[in-house]
Amino acid sequence: MCATSRPADHREAIIIGGGQAGLATAYYLLRAGVDILVLDDQPNPGGAWLHVWPSLRLFSTAEFSNLPGWPMPPYDGFPPASHIVNYLAAYEQRYRIPVQRRVAVDEVTYEDGIYHVRAGTKSWTTENVVAATGTWSAPFVPSYPGTFAGTQWHSANYPGTTPFRSTTVAVVGGANSGAQIAAELTSVAKTTWYTRQPPRWMPDEVDGRVLFRRNRLRALALQRGEPDPGTDSALGDIVVLPEVRRARDTGRLQATPMFTSLDEIDAEHLIWCTGFRPAIGPIRRLLDHGRPRHPGLHVVGYGDWTGPGAATITGVGPYAKQAAREIAASVDKSVK
Repeated sequence: MCATSRPADHREAIIIGGGQAGLATAYYLLRAGVDILVLDDQPNPGGAWLHVWPSLRLFSTAEFSNLPGWPMPPYDGFPPASHIVNYLAAYEQRYRIPVQRRVAVDEVTYEDGIYHVRAGTKSWTTENVVAATGTWSAPFVPSYPGTFAGTQWHSANYPGTTPFRSTTVAVVGGANSGAQIAAELTSVAKTTWYTRQPPRWMPDEVDGRVLFRRNRLRALALQRGEPDPGTDSALGDIVVLPEVRRARDTGRLQATPMFTSLDEIDAEHLIWCTGFRPAIGPIRRLLDHGRPRHPGLHVVGYGDWTGPGAATITGVGPYAKQAAREIAASVDKSVK
C-alpha cells in the first residue's frame, strides 16, 4: 500500500496498551520517526498502576525505576502507586505520545501483510502491532473442589484493609502479593495465610535493585546464547519489604498449609493472590504457543514470557527497544 493511497486510519505501527510497556515502545518509535498510535482502554494515564491496592509500592527506589529517556522523579523510600501514575502521565505528555482513550480493542486480524485492529465501531490498519496489554486485567484463580460461602476477592481488586476490619480473612498465595496483603491484614483482621509450601523469603537485603541487576545479567546471557544463570526464584519467592518483615518477625505473619477443598476455609473473606496470565485476548488467535504467527506482531512487557524483567518499569526498556528497532527497520527507519 503506497503512502498516497493509505486511508486516514492507517498507521505504521499501532500499540495496544498505554502502560509502561506501551509508553517505552512508543518512545523509541517516535524517536525513529515512525507514525504510531497507542490505543489504551484506561480512562487516564497510568496503566495497571491505576488499579493496585493502596499500600502497594515498588520494590525499588525511584532512581532504579526509570523508563527510557527520562528518570522517575525522586522519592524518599519505595514509591507508591500514585507517584508512578504521575510519572507515567508526565512521561506521556513529555514525549507527546499519541494515545487514544478509552479504546478497548476487540479484535486484531491479519490479511495480506496488513493487520486490522477493531474497537467497537472504530478500526485501524497497520503493518505492525505491539501488544503491550500486560496481565493485570487477566487475574488467575485456581480451581478447587467444595464451596465458599463468603466473599471472594483477588489481588487485582483488593481494596485495602478497610472492608476487612474485625473480620476473618483467608489469603491464598505464597509469593509477594500474598505476603504483602496478608501482612497488612494481620493488624486489622483474623488472618489465615495459605501457602503450598513454607514461605521462601529472599534475603532481607534484597530489593528491586538487586533483582534488576540479576535480570539484566540474565537477559544478556540469554541473548548471547549462554546457559540461563537462574531466575529470581533462585533467591526465594518473597521480597521482604518493611511491613512484611515486621509482621513476620513479630509472629503475626505465619503460613498455614494449603487447603484441599474450599469447604475447609472458615472465614468471611477469601483473597486469591494467585497471579495473572497475559491479557492477550485481541491477539490470541495470532499467536502459536506464545509466538507471533505473522511478521510485524510484537509482544512487549509480559514478564518472563517475553524476557527477564520485562514486566518491570526499568526492565521493559531493552525489549521495547528491540521491538521498536524491528518495526522501524520494516518501514526503512532506524532506532538509535
